[in-house]
Amino acid sequence: MATLRDIVKDRKVYSIDAGRTVLEAARFMMEHNIGALPVLRNGELAGIFSERDVMNRVVAVGRTAGHTAVAEVMTANPRAVNVDETVEECLFIMREFGFRHLCIVEGKDLRGVISLRDILMHQAGELQRQNRRAAS
Repeated sequence: MATLRDIVKDRKVYSIDAGRTVLEAARFMMEHNIGALPVLRNGELAGIFSERDVMNRVVAVGRTAGHTAVAEVMTANPRAVNVDETVEECLFIMREFGFRHLCIVEGKDLRGVISLRDILMHQAGELQRQNRRAAS
């Protein structure tokens, strides 16, 4: 069974400091084509900030993105999974709790984020490999 370490081993880890503004976070997310950012406070995981947070907690309630700190609108104390967790267990957690993104940690160190899309792409690749083996 594949673990998250297998999926994120060569990825750059993106995050944002809790004191940054929503506008800075949104621009960073757009620049790197990512849908969610782990939020760090003093180097430790404090929350996660997603596109959904921008829409529901900023735009829809009339906050000003340039004057709102990420810490004010992030999802605090997010569920995180260990880097050695299986892909299947992550999918279960995402389905059970309705998450689209999970932070990945090793101890207290942030190792990345996994999205539902990442898991689906990984599983699609596994199915292709199985079909090729079966055909040969």
